[in-house]
Amino acid sequence: MNILYGVPGEGLGHATRSKVVIGHLLSQGHHVYVVSSSRAYAVLAAAFPGRVHEIRGFHLAYRGLAVSKARTAVLTLRTAPDDLRFNFAQYRELLGDFKPELIISDFESFSYLFAKMRRLPIISIDNMQVINRAKLNVTIPTAERGNYQLAKSIVRAKLPRSRHYFIASFFEVPLSKPHTTLVPPIIRPEILAATPTAGGHVLVYQSATTQQDLVPLLQQLPGQEFRVYGFNKAESHGNVQLRAFSEAGFIADLASCRAVVTNGGFSLISEAVFLHKPVCAIPIPAQFEQWLNAAEVEQMGYGRHFAALTADNLRAFLQGLAGYAGALAHYRQQGNEVLFAKLAGALQDVATRHLTHDTEPPEASWGGE
Repeated sequence: MNILYGVPGEGLGHATRSKVVIGHLLSQGHHVYVVSSSRAYAVLAAAFPGRVHEIRGFHLAYRGLAVSKARTAVLTLRTAPDDLRFNFAQYRELLGDFKPELIISDFESFSYLFAKMRRLPIISIDNMQVINRAKLNVTIPTAERGNYQLAKSIVRAKLPRSRHYFIASFFEVPLSKPHTTLVPPIIRPEILAATPTAGGHVLVYQSATTQQDLVPLLQQLPGQEFRVYGFNKAESHGNVQLRAFSEAGFIADLASCRAVVTNGGFSLISEAVFLHKPVCAIPIPAQFEQWLNAAEVEQMGYGRHFAALTADNLRAFLQGLAGYAGALAHYRQQGNEVLFAKLAGALQDVATRHLTHDTEPPEASWGGE
């Protein structure tokens, strides 16, 4: 089957999990071309030479540590007209040699618009749709309700009426809409191959928006060894070791750590849970999806959720490691086999409809909103 796969460039989690699915589809004999932007484009183009086309994507704007809704809106409105012209020019060029029969999108909009213009079926594979297509089982505090409503509106507007929605999730929640399947997180092969061990260090990952006092904060716990990624430096500060970027080094430190301190990003939390590593999650402010992941970590007993990283919060988290490890011991996941099996069924359904010339199913058979 000819498949066009859309991957957003904002954050590398989309690229990491899409790389796994794309590689699987190619191994099954499908013909896959990819559209992406920014850093995700670079990662995917290196992994799949000649199959990845660059587009211009949506970017978040920050004010301090938090996402700025106003700045993001201004940035989007200012760049949208040129971006649309560029992207559709790319699609016209793509169509010269490749005729997609199906679109798969990991929360990427332009491939969705292309599908609608061409009346092609769409399959959604991401973790974000849990906000719109499931009944959340955590209590949302007043301070987060505005972020929740905004996030739900954005997610609802993304990929409406797709053929099917596969939602990757490390937590179980009841689904609220049809044509939706909850699957375990998509785990990259390097993590699947890693052997977890009980080391003595704590892995700390913080992105570019990290608080600047992280090193002195961690030095307030001199009895703990911290290995810190995100600054892309190789420096020693007593019990705090800053690590330069290295995928192999990061995976080795993750597999051998005693706990993980991170933001609320889905990918690293999912990998930590898969490896049975307790998680201390400090979500980036005003990002409801990160707040949700962090809240689920605490509700499931896998770790703690804090609004801010402080020495006292970190001590409280570390004191509870035995209990979190006990809860994580019950987590089971058979690699990516559940998603791959469910996806194969969905592709077979699309192929069957194509053979019967039913390329545009009746409205009732599409994912309702």
